[in-house]
Amino acid sequence: MFAAPVILEEKADYMKHDRLFKKLIKEFFEEFIEGFFPDLHPYIDFSEVTFLEQEVYLDYIKGTKKEIDLLAEVKLNHEDKILHIHTEAQSSHEADFPERMFLYFSYLYAKHRKPIQPIAVLSYNRQKEEPTQFRINTPHQNVLQFNFLQLHLKKKNWKKYIQSDNPAVAALLSQMGYKEHERVQVKLEFLRMISRMQIDPAKMEFLYGFFEAYLKLNEKEEAQMMEKIDNLPEGEKEVVLQLPNSYFEKGKQEGIEEGIEKGIEKGIEKERQEIVLKLIAKGMSITQIEEITEYSKEEIEKLASE
Repeated sequence: MFAAPVILEEKADYMKHDRLFKKLIKEFFEEFIEGFFPDLHPYIDFSEVTFLEQEVYLDYIKGTKKEIDLLAEVKLNHEDKILHIHTEAQSSHEADFPERMFLYFSYLYAKHRKPIQPIAVLSYNRQKEEPTQFRINTPHQNVLQFNFLQLHLKKKNWKKYIQSDNPAVAALLSQMGYKEHERVQVKLEFLRMISRMQIDPAKMEFLYGFFEAYLKLNEKEEAQMMEKIDNLPEGEKEVVLQLPNSYFEKGKQEGIEEGIEKGIEKGIEKERQEIVLKLIAKGMSITQIEEITEYSKEEIEKLASE
């Protein structure tokens, strides 16, 4: 009975993860393919990419309903052929995931009758290698061997990607296999990467938001990162400091709040002084004004003389 809030929280986290990955791949589809599946990239004409309406797969055996993440329709380079690219983002280990990928493939092929390239994007920690195929065998023969491409982010070494000017790669640095003590450096390298890119402000903000959803530094780590930014070459340092950053924004917000607070205090003080002057004008004694306003005798006399 008391487990429901935990389940709801996990579902909310999954939905957030699902939305973020879909938006990232939609916004930077070519960059995603180029960055992580370079052998596939040359075959695709990226001038025409259509994301088809989200498909819903009904599993009648398990009694569940699953939404298929992303299905892109593309043309092949130098060929008058259509290819569907199905990308599925998986944030937790499931023993039957390869079978689910096959079921999705079967459903999509039966509906569209187009060749499909399945891609699985895994973003969870697991030492054991995850399978990239699903097989059906009988005593007589190997009836089926279904294969799919796999990107297991936690098994990627983030250091190998920091020279890239690819926005999808930069965002997914936050999901790669860094160690706890490398968090500050990963964030810094992300900022350096996106500082080299010519991206419109809305997409830049999304990239930063995506990264922070998975790797958000604490105050101590942010301070350490600022020290590292100070040691960057001057030109690069200026560009990085212009980027959106929770540490910079926090300082700016604190400055705004401090300014508002001081403004309020100043306004209140002015009102109190006006009350003192009105009481003096009415002929009230300094002792009485002192009791009412909590100003000292010296302060009241100073205001009166001014």
